[in-house]
Amino acid sequence: MGKKGAGATRGRSPIRPIRSLTTGSSLICADNTGAKELEIISVIGYKGTLRRYPSAGIGDMIVASVKKGKPDIRKTIVKAVIIRQRKEYKRLDGMRVKFDDNAAVIVTPEGMPKGSEIKGPVAKEAAEKWVRLSGIANMIL
Repeated sequence: MGKKGAGATRGRSPIRPIRSLTTGSSLICADNTGAKELEIISVIGYKGTLRRYPSAGIGDMIVASVKKGKPDIRKTIVKAVIIRQRKEYKRLDGMRVKFDDNAAVIVTPEGMPKGSEIKGPVAKEAAEKWVRLSGIANMIL
């Protein structure tokens, strides 16, 4: 049997935010690009088990479809980073965190945000992984 903190020996954090958003999940777009609602199509970098739905969590980059928003951005395929999730997850210091909604921010393929401001809080894990997001966030939790 492995030890409880065995993940730390391989160079990653032993506790990672739970991946609770599967393909087909709806997200709120939390920036000012004109999109209102996104739907997850796929998760970039996901390596999973056969016949299992790809799932994403805080800080993951996804490919999404814009379902609601301004007419010029509707029905387009965009890349986005998840900044909030409803499912509770545990941090290394033992604190449990959950948000009121599932939200993402539209970004370029390189990770630069397309909007100039983010509405609502941004999870600390997403801000550490995507440094450009922390520059336009007004609150980091």
